[in-house]
Amino acid sequence: MRSPHRYALAAVAAAALLAAGCSSSPSSTTSSTTNWSTVTSAAAGGGMSKLIAAAKKEGTLNVIALPPTWANYGTIISTFAKEYGIKVNSANPDGSSQDEVNAVRQEAGTAAAPDVLDIGMAVALANTSLFAPYEVSTWSDIPAAQKAPNGIWVQDYGGYMSVGYSSKFGTITSLSQLLGPQFKNDVALNGNPTEANAALNGVMMANLAEGGSPASIAKGVSFFQQLKAKGNFSSVEATGATIKAGTTPVVFNWDYLNLPSYVGVSNWKVFIPSNAVLGGYYAQAINKNAPHPAAARLWEEFLYSQATDGGQNLWLEGGARPVEQAAMTSNGMINSTAAAKLPPVSGTPVFLSASEATAAANYLAANWAKAIG
Repeated sequence: MRSPHRYALAAVAAAALLAAGCSSSPSSTTSSTTNWSTVTSAAAGGGMSKLIAAAKKEGTLNVIALPPTWANYGTIISTFAKEYGIKVNSANPDGSSQDEVNAVRQEAGTAAAPDVLDIGMAVALANTSLFAPYEVSTWSDIPAAQKAPNGIWVQDYGGYMSVGYSSKFGTITSLSQLLGPQFKNDVALNGNPTEANAALNGVMMANLAEGGSPASIAKGVSFFQQLKAKGNFSSVEATGATIKAGTTPVVFNWDYLNLPSYVGVSNWKVFIPSNAVLGGYYAQAINKNAPHPAAARLWEEFLYSQATDGGQNLWLEGGARPVEQAAMTSNGMINSTAAAKLPPVSGTPVFLSASEATAAANYLAANWAKAIG
């Protein structure tokens, strides 16, 4: 499933891993001669008007792993397409972060290759050689810890890991309850945690609830091993369809993907364990060999725009917390009605550092299959 396919809190302190600085094309360059594959900001390419003209001339944008109902992406895609007259090809909407990277490699050099990626941090940090540096116009409103210094990846939206469940179970107040016999074959992740970012963070949430630390996800794997041994862990990857069908009545997922309005089930409840408040963000990245490099960069400008119909407020309308939320709250650009609907959270939030996210991914790669089968 989409890897999971994410305010002032910093989600990943990974900036130190990447070298600062980026090269820029001369600002006098025109859209007709600019090599947009190497341009690192709109200003460096001659300004937004030239970027828009070049993107319109390309006429196409390839995105991947963006379900229409995920964080309001259906509206985001259609708004971008209508505003700029650019056709958006959306491939493999239910794919994982790893699927996105695989497509970049497998489709390299073709017109079908993804132009941009919306990707979990663990996969992003492991594949930075595939990305192009770019700084959007709202760069200064993005917290330093939530972007690479040279813009090779930039976090975009996030949320908190949660447990969504059918009200037939009454009220769930702790993860330990899920080990009970009433949850036979009912507890699901939204994908394989070795590939899907939300699933990885679901295991990490269990890890924290079991007294584990962000530096080691081992207790989380042990928890799911216990679920498996008791017959409570479902091998079915949760989707909106499986939730509506009642096949996966307990789902670990980001809060914005576990809302009753999102899953479309009226008797659906959500809780965020106060002893395991795990936050996380996804990140944007541009394929350095994007077949439509200007459209890719215009897409990023749109996603980080604070306009009423820009990406930041559109993500917020989808229940996700945009990376520029703190700045937008201060400057009055925030959609206050949408912000007021965000699920309340109690407890001290935890955000994985780059090293912690990488360690978790590595541990799962080596141990998940052995523990779960």
